[in-house]
This record gives sequence, C-alpha cells and structure tokens, in this order.
Amino acid sequence: FCGTGNITLEFASRGAKKIVAIDKHTPCLNYVRDTAKTLKLNAVYTERADVFKYLEKAHASYDLVFADPPYELEHIPSIHDLVYKNNLLAPEGVLVIEHGPKTDLSTKGYYLETRKYGNVHFSFFQKTEV
Repeated sequence: FCGTGNITLEFASRGAKKIVAIDKHTPCLNYVRDTAKTLKLNAVYTERADVFKYLEKAHASYDLVFADPPYELEHIPSIHDLVYKNNLLAPEGVLVIEHGPKTDLSTKGYYLETRKYGNVHFSFFQKTEV
C-alpha cells in the first residue's frame, strides 16, 4: 500500500539499503519510482501487486515491514497473519501496521504497542528470542 510513497521516500532518504514498495495502482508506483529516480534514491524498488497476494507468495526476509492500508479496509488484521505465517521478518524484524481508531490489533501475536497520533494509529509487532 505504498500510495504516493511518502514513507518509502522517507526511509530511503534516511539510508535504508533496500525498499520494496508494493501497490496495485500503476500511477502510484510510477510516481514513487520517478520521484526516487529524481532524488537519486537508488534503494527504492517498486512492484505492482495486490498486497495480500504478494504476502502470500513472498519468500524474502525483511528487517521492517511497514503497512499503510486504507483505514477502512476489512482485512487489516490479515496483514499480520500473512507476515508471520510466511515468516517474512528477519530475526528481530519489526512489523508496523498503520490503521484507524476502529481497528484493534492488540490481541495479535508478538504485539508490542500501539502509538496514537490523532486518528492515526501505529501498531508494532516483533518476535524476539528469549
């Protein structure tokens, strides 16, 4: 759900080594790709896909998965399920799901906390070795 890529470009500008931005809307991906190229942010890669289908088939391991779905999307909790079911986080990797106030993810496994900024909520998850 990279949308206009604000978060993608922010991570890239702060030195992330590789960012895979996923969205099913070609205009969004074109904008992100073109903006990253203009700013010489070579760590940004875009992929046109439905996020849920991408998570079902992905085999990579990520240090951070940041999901910013539309707040009223029905299946926001399944993002967590797919990330952990398919083992997409590196050891100590973090999952952050941005969502609206109607979504409660606090009962999901590996939950750390939810930070609230007005109507924007960020739920954090991390599987740590004990």
